[in-house]
Amino acid sequence: MEILDDIKYVGVNDHKIDLFEGQYKVPKGMAYNSYVIIDERIAVLDTVDKNFTDEWLDNIQKALGDRQPDFLIVQHMEPDHSANIANFISIYKDAFIVASDKAFMMMKNFFGNDFVERQIRIANGDQLDLGKHKLKFVSAPMVHWPEVMMTYDETDKLFFSADAFGKFGALDINEDWLEEARRYYIGIVGKYGTQVQNLLKKVSGLEINMILPLHGPLLKDNLAYYINLYNIWSSYEAEKDGIVICYTSVYGHTKKGIDLLVNKLKENNISDIKTYDLARCDMSKAVSDAFAYSRIILATTTYNADIYPFMKEFINHLIERNFQNKYIGIIENGSWAPMAAKTIKEMFEKSKNIFFLEPIVTIKSALNIESENKIEELAEKISNCQIEKDSLSVNEDSLNNDTDIKKKYVCKICGYVYEGNELPEDFICPLCKHGADDFEEIK
Repeated sequence: MEILDDIKYVGVNDHKIDLFEGQYKVPKGMAYNSYVIIDERIAVLDTVDKNFTDEWLDNIQKALGDRQPDFLIVQHMEPDHSANIANFISIYKDAFIVASDKAFMMMKNFFGNDFVERQIRIANGDQLDLGKHKLKFVSAPMVHWPEVMMTYDETDKLFFSADAFGKFGALDINEDWLEEARRYYIGIVGKYGTQVQNLLKKVSGLEINMILPLHGPLLKDNLAYYINLYNIWSSYEAEKDGIVICYTSVYGHTKKGIDLLVNKLKENNISDIKTYDLARCDMSKAVSDAFAYSRIILATTTYNADIYPFMKEFINHLIERNFQNKYIGIIENGSWAPMAAKTIKEMFEKSKNIFFLEPIVTIKSALNIESENKIEELAEKISNCQIEKDSLSVNEDSLNNDTDIKKKYVCKICGYVYEGNELPEDFICPLCKHGADDFEEIK
């Protein structure tokens, strides 16, 4: 695939993979993107998964003809992008590897070799002159690994964005970008909103004509649309104003409550409603929509004095990705000692700006007149909750007030974010083990 006259696509499609990163269902496959810039000196950007070594090397040879690459730029060290570094170096014996310090450390870990005689170490702002093309490197720690280095071609205004702006799905599949890009972002990058915000600030002054990620299609039209979505996702704001309902139901009684709720919401002219049975759905899609929508209903049974396992797993997925800024309604079911609502609230104690709606609906085994009326009341409240925000039951631990404003400090080495009143002088980063001198306050 030709991107420009002197920039070629040499990546591959993977239709054999069923689970990406061992957990995300990818029925439409994956793309492992790799690029070649052909100039006075030639640079290859990233390798591909180990199962596609021959195809990738053939693609490079076809793109270059009788020429040889001078550089392999390693932007990201996950094995789906780095697995063929050693194979590349063994064939192109005069080529150098261009990567960050942390990337070379990871090469030693993965391959037992950091190719010390072939290294060109780069940091944020460093440049590589290929001739016509002048490349500038942009560090992006924890988007979503600490070693990540992105590449900006100052000549053609191209931004090689590593895993940022990627999506699930092979390139020979024609589908809309948004849903699978959001599922990819929330699942893989979602925890690191602050780091993505830092990246967006770094590149805000760059003129960008095209974004070239390591997964998914090249983006070249209406780039403001994609960048704005990344800004929304990384700031944990709602993308849509509908309602997501996520539930578990053992014998169908909780499900009947959900059916009633949906009907009442439709009577209230709520048309954008997504419903997920967490025991049967692709949970990553439910997680993605939970982040996308402003309002969510959680309905589940008490189970072993806790909550049903699929609901617990779902909430864990949310909170480990910094779920925040949401209205949450709760429907619990319990035959003798309902505990689900209490457990759900406790799980969100450390989440920011979570607004719990009243009433909390309790179904005692099966629906009755009282619980049906409460569901109708909850439907009314969540339909109008933006108007009635002052009447909500708020998770007090999530409120920001003048007496409990936390500062944030980001590690300049790996991107870890510390939250607290002040950064202790003896603080050691839990990720990269650097000290407080390598942190700066996020204003």
